[in-house]
Amino acid sequence: MVVLGVDPGYAIVGWGVIDFNGNSYTPKAFGAITTQAHTDFNERLKIIYDDMITILKKAKPDAVAIEKLYFTTNVTTAILVAQARGVILLAAQQCGVKVFEYTPLQVKVAVTGYGKAKKPQVMEMTRRLLHLKEVPKPDDTADALAIAITHTHAAGTSLRQNMLNGGIKL
Repeated sequence: MVVLGVDPGYAIVGWGVIDFNGNSYTPKAFGAITTQAHTDFNERLKIIYDDMITILKKAKPDAVAIEKLYFTTNVTTAILVAQARGVILLAAQQCGVKVFEYTPLQVKVAVTGYGKAKKPQVMEMTRRLLHLKEVPKPDDTADALAIAITHTHAAGTSLRQNMLNGGIKL
């Protein structure tokens, strides 16, 4: 199963493609889509969309795993990230790839086994699971790879399969 993990943002969108086979991971490609701060916001969204389409067409993933949007204090930032997230979801839809969303807690548990893991712990476990020499930079890229790993954990569960097949039959 090939999974494209995405850590959404509007200045930096982390992305990572992994191939999961049985119980082993192979990183295929990863990086970040970046937009400049003084660029018109609509142009930034276009850059994100165009680059995401290119990544989707090259990677041909079976699924896109993306972090669910959450915010604590900065509503303005959350709205801007939500808009960037929207163009990412549109790109996946137009390429015919199913999207799955995961919370930061789900990512921490899937990658480290501990829901209160700190960011450095998640990044190090991501590096180890993917047999990388170093943690990918920027951090958003490592986060995207962790989100992709999370999907591989969830995708094979009977609950996920039931959800994909229209629910649990009684």
